[in-house]
Amino acid sequence: MKMKIILLSFSFFLIASIGFAQKTNAPKSIISEKVAIKKYHNKEELEGMQKGQLLTLYIERIESLVKTLPYIAFATKPGVTMTTLGIPNTNDNRKILDSQFEATSDFVEATIEFQHSILPYSDTRNLIGAILFYEEIMKSLHEYSEFH
Repeated sequence: MKMKIILLSFSFFLIASIGFAQKTNAPKSIISEKVAIKKYHNKEELEGMQKGQLLTLYIERIESLVKTLPYIAFATKPGVTMTTLGIPNTNDNRKILDSQFEATSDFVEATIEFQHSILPYSDTRNLIGAILFYEEIMKSLHEYSEFH
């Protein structure tokens, strides 16, 4: 009876290990699903918002751009993987992509920390202008992807 339990436990462990290994070897999206901008704004909408709301939008747009711009030669929207692009899904390629994601994450974290400390001192009109500018860049990226 104990042997059956041990074999059964080992079988579950083996199946779980294989499932985990397959997930870690699965192709990763080049662009994170989290970079999408839910809503674009016009100047009038932004002028009606509190500065705290504007700060949040500004930071979200910076994060989206930082996580998209380095990859526009590959894709401009989430869902494209190394395999989709014909890049071998090797251990080395996954490691280098993970390293890039980690570096980007560190940069975004430092930038957000800076923005939270310094951005509240910005002029509201300049903040609105910057948000509109960043949104235009994001719109242009989507248009760019439609031409290819």
